[in-house]
Amino acid sequence: MEYRKGQMIYNQDQPSTSIYLVIDGKVKVSRLADDGHQVVVDIYQPDEFFGESAFLNLPHRSEQATALENTKLMTWTTAEIEDIVMKRPRLAVALLQILVQRTIDFTHRIESFSVDNIARRLARSLIRFSERLGVQEDDGSVRMVPFTHELLSQYVGTSREIVTHYMNQFRRQGYLRYSRKGIILYRDAFREWLRQNC
Repeated sequence: MEYRKGQMIYNQDQPSTSIYLVIDGKVKVSRLADDGHQVVVDIYQPDEFFGESAFLNLPHRSEQATALENTKLMTWTTAEIEDIVMKRPRLAVALLQILVQRTIDFTHRIESFSVDNIARRLARSLIRFSERLGVQEDDGSVRMVPFTHELLSQYVGTSREIVTHYMNQFRRQGYLRYSRKGIILYRDAFREWLRQNC
């Protein structure tokens, strides 16, 4: 299955019946809050799956998925996944490990929402994205795709204007550079900033 950049893969009104694997591209999974604001759950890249809420047999999706760039996916129904898992139990263990890791990641994110100010939440989010989605450069920096300030604000839980303010501040302080081509993060220096600004 192929989707163009910006194309909806599924929304919260659709039946929750399938699991997706990213073959090429990137996918944003998000939820619409009661007040209409979009909250980014996560970004998925090649060899990562999403749509696992289908395992709960809910009548509708609890989230929506959108292609962040031109994207290729594979998809299976939950019945097909159950059949594969019965034949290959090691796959069940691998899926469980992935889901447990996601639970741990969400726990850390909730903790950050509880104790961190917006600048620290943004810093932690950029570091996490760089670890998952970045490419290490020879000078120790990490190059990432050009996430919009709107997307970062939806992930951090604030406004685009506030994200822009802190991104400009981090750039002036030398922790990152960004343009339409991408974000370059000086991750070790950023981690040190987090330690010093507890």
